[in-house]
Amino acid sequence: MIREGGIWRFGAFAVAALVALPLLGIASSLFVWQGELWRHLAETQLRDIVGNTIVLLLGVGIGTVVIGTGTAWLVTMCRFPGVGMLQWALLLPLVMPTYIIGYAYADLMTFAGPLQTAIRGATGWNRGDYWFPDLGSASGVAFLFTLVLYPYVYLAARAAFLSQSQALLEASRILGHGPWRTFLRVGLPLARPAVAAGAALALLETLADFGTVQYYGVHTFTTAIYRTWYGMGNREGAAQISLVLIAIAVVLIVLERRSRGRAGFAIASNLRHMAEPVALAPGAALAACVACCLPVMLGFIVPTAHLAQLALSSGALVADHRFIGDTVNSLILASAAAAIIVALAVFLSYA
Repeated sequence: MIREGGIWRFGAFAVAALVALPLLGIASSLFVWQGELWRHLAETQLRDIVGNTIVLLLGVGIGTVVIGTGTAWLVTMCRFPGVGMLQWALLLPLVMPTYIIGYAYADLMTFAGPLQTAIRGATGWNRGDYWFPDLGSASGVAFLFTLVLYPYVYLAARAAFLSQSQALLEASRILGHGPWRTFLRVGLPLARPAVAAGAALALLETLADFGTVQYYGVHTFTTAIYRTWYGMGNREGAAQISLVLIAIAVVLIVLERRSRGRAGFAIASNLRHMAEPVALAPGAALAACVACCLPVMLGFIVPTAHLAQLALSSGALVADHRFIGDTVNSLILASAAAAIIVALAVFLSYA
């Protein structure tokens, strides 16, 4: 068969080598060990960097799994008003770059922003008279990341739920399990490999982010890399910090693979009668609708509406030729990158 030919195997190794080539340049920095830099980091920012990274990973991991898996189960296994629209609307936050939603919420929730101004106007309170969430912390940034990255888990979990067997779910109900126990004892364990893969993608995106954490002043490995390279002019030191970041990413990938073991992403063909959605009672339907609408509201509608309001109030028109050129360049770059990625992914999966 052509699939077994050496050209496919050679092509796969060539693609892998091309992708891994930048890592060799980073790894070469180990030959010029930057001991003074690491001592400086250990005495100043290393504790904050590690602590913030842990908070971000835990917050984003838990948040994306809860929101992504919960909403995927609701829109797949339940019938309630608006479920058809919510099935695709829940993907919308994925189009928001994390730093853009960070800018939008920073302006929206600042002391002089519209939310706090409205609160003070309605209550007569002054500064210090009330508590308001502070996004300028690792937990606040983790919340913003969660709003944008949960669709990774949602996509994977929904695909897994769609492939689950009606017979297995009916057997759970016959044994006396209610909707929650069926979800926790049957649906979630079967979807665990897909959920773990989606969560791993979200965590890798979190590790790689620079714009949002830099804007909010949260020290992470990416900000340390930037300051070391551009602030101190130390390329070797920045590369060595990058190796730590890469090591964390590798650990996440290994943990994801070990967590699912030999589990696959599909169910045996003789069990794959698609599960029929269950119609919810009015109260439960309202709760499900609200639970699915909140991520869309907070992750897409609110920041988009606020950015649109800022653009209109500033009087700036996006019809300027510079914006048109930037838009065209963005579309060309996105289309080309998507085509290359899909082609390489299909090639590697077949090879």
